[in-house]
Amino acid sequence: MRLLAALLLFAAAAAAAAAAELPEFREAPAFRNGAGCAGAPTIHIAMTLDGTYLRGSLAGVLSVLRHAACPESIAFHFVASSASPARRLARLRAALAAAFPTLPATVHRFDARLVRGKISSSVRRALDQPLNYARIYLADILPRSVPRVLYLDSDLLVVDDVARLWATDLGPGAALAAPEYCNANFTLYFTDAFWRHPAYSSVFANRTRAPCYFNTGVMVIDLDRWRAGGYTAKLEYWMDVQKQEARIYELGSLPPFLLVFAGDVKAVQHRWNQHGLGGDNVAGQCRELHPGPVSLLHWSGKGKPWLRLDAGRPCPLDALWAPYDLLRRRGARDDLLAAVA
Repeated sequence: MRLLAALLLFAAAAAAAAAAELPEFREAPAFRNGAGCAGAPTIHIAMTLDGTYLRGSLAGVLSVLRHAACPESIAFHFVASSASPARRLARLRAALAAAFPTLPATVHRFDARLVRGKISSSVRRALDQPLNYARIYLADILPRSVPRVLYLDSDLLVVDDVARLWATDLGPGAALAAPEYCNANFTLYFTDAFWRHPAYSSVFANRTRAPCYFNTGVMVIDLDRWRAGGYTAKLEYWMDVQKQEARIYELGSLPPFLLVFAGDVKAVQHRWNQHGLGGDNVAGQCRELHPGPVSLLHWSGKGKPWLRLDAGRPCPLDALWAPYDLLRRRGARDDLLAAVA
């Protein structure tokens, strides 16, 4: 009897722990298409879905819908790791449905085994998670009926109509568009071993333009051109070099993108990725906005606004993220979302 009682107590504790795995979220306001949305194209947006960044993902979705002229014409594609247990994935789906009951959304499974042997340690553990590499495989994960996708990280807010970014003209041959930052010291994204190796460093020799840094948290991707160009295999090649031949970079999934696309990216206005608001990858200190207009705020780096707000040590710009936070707090009023409705 004692053993049975102990087992029942353990089962109850396990069930309680499972129930507490994810926080509760409030239902977001419903956003409807405005006048002139008849015939508007479907905008496909891809984001990752996991427990660690769920709060940020939901805030990001709310920001997209809040500022879109045609929010009902946006289809979201959430990518979840195949390594997540079925029960946890069900809870993620439930949290998403609770916050956005009518959202056109599909959850796709990403096979984490595709990259487990290709990931090498980086400067921050979060960058080493398999799901961080899912953006490389979007052309395989999403159905072929989706010709173009806008990839967004889970630590950003869109404060403009995303249709303007979606409509980016990629020109006659580019497969990827993103804001470029040509004032950044491009050489710092690779190790001395890379630059000393003539075969590695010559990869940039025949690019359309001089290679520039771009942030992979905001990308417009032509999936048909991606598939035709075999870009997934090209990215995997550099991951294999890093893992098996020489340590040529330190920043997770970003450097392979630079190696394959830098110099061939269709440039987008900087307003569409005011990145670095999370500080660097070590200390995560406060930072200010870059000069110029803002259409997208991106807390890339170690510091995430929800963590700093919860700790009572927010940065000034974290106050811009707070109104989009759907976390349900005990005793809080649900009409606080009126600020963004």
